[in-house]
Amino acid sequence: MHDDRPIRELIACQKPGWSLEQRFYTDPEIYQLELDNIVMRNWILAGHQSELAQPGDFKVFNVANESAIIVRGQDGEIRAFANVCRHRGSLVCLEESGNTRKFTCPYHGWVYDTEGELVGARAMPEGFRREDHSLNRVSVDIVHGLVFICFCTDAPSFEAAKRDLAEPMAMFGFDDLKVAATKTYPIAANWKLSIENYVECYHCAPAHPEYAKMHTLMLDEKKRERVQEHMLEKMEACGMKEIEYNFFATESPPGEQGYHYSRTAMFEGYKTGSGDGEPIAPLLGDLKDYDGGASDLAFGPFSFLLAYSDHVVGYVFTPVDQTHCQCQIYWLVRGDAEEGKDYNREELMWLWDVTTYADEKIIVNNWTGVKSRFYRPGPFSAMELTERHWIEWVLHELRRAPSVIS
Repeated sequence: MHDDRPIRELIACQKPGWSLEQRFYTDPEIYQLELDNIVMRNWILAGHQSELAQPGDFKVFNVANESAIIVRGQDGEIRAFANVCRHRGSLVCLEESGNTRKFTCPYHGWVYDTEGELVGARAMPEGFRREDHSLNRVSVDIVHGLVFICFCTDAPSFEAAKRDLAEPMAMFGFDDLKVAATKTYPIAANWKLSIENYVECYHCAPAHPEYAKMHTLMLDEKKRERVQEHMLEKMEACGMKEIEYNFFATESPPGEQGYHYSRTAMFEGYKTGSGDGEPIAPLLGDLKDYDGGASDLAFGPFSFLLAYSDHVVGYVFTPVDQTHCQCQIYWLVRGDAEEGKDYNREELMWLWDVTTYADEKIIVNNWTGVKSRFYRPGPFSAMELTERHWIEWVLHELRRAPSVIS
């Protein structure tokens, strides 16, 4: 039977502790509400400042129907602009990345400098003012070396995250990392399912044998605490501190972007996320040794990182359209590490490449079932608490949408 309840009623009737009703994934109106009130109003990880090391270095970052040019200007400042010409709306930059002193629209040849100013527009009428036609700005912020963008002018504050995460991110030397590899994984499913899958480890043991043999998140709390003790005993000698922050999603302070940091022990014998558990890159920051743990970080609803002692993996989940999304992964190492000498790119990527391909299959299978006439929401397990919190936050944001309130 078709569910034609008003969206506000659908949200109000959502059963706590259960997965979402089908319409939250299949209704075009709800997807548009998500774009307007969640996707375009929160910070999204777009890379690391090392990718924009020199004046004129740029990269294009796409989310759903929006495109941004992120560029380091000739003055050294990193800015972001909507990749939309101020003449007739064509995409200005068609390259994924590079270095330039100017951006020329391929349609009619309007020219913009790296500060977004219009510097060339031929055959325009008398009275035309170039200064009135600069590229539109997109919000950009740097969090200890990580580059984030937001497609609205009143983005959530990052001040609490910058303050509280300064110490743990300094342990890994985030400011001085570099991107050793990056890869985009297309996923033919609604975007929410990809994040729901990432934030729970109920599926890890049956679906990810490579991950499960080294990480302990699929253990129950008591067993994980026993393993955790061994890591905690080594932490200080390795240059680590026990730190935890959990202002993810609904717990974030008013007006602040949610964030999270915690460190979890790996199984005995594993120092890092590699095939044999042995180091695959130089130690990060000022770390002195391996404590046998991995740190989880989250920034808002789309951006997650896993910090081993010798490398960091960043995951960004974004919608392409209502029925397609993507996961972009960044592998980061010390800025002074040399490929072929200090690390092997394939070894570095192995674990999360094989895991993400497995996740893609899981998510697409999930999406196929969610679209079935037989789909009904089910109850969450004790191992899906973060997923439950994330869904509650999505509902909270939709509830605040003007069209839902009115």
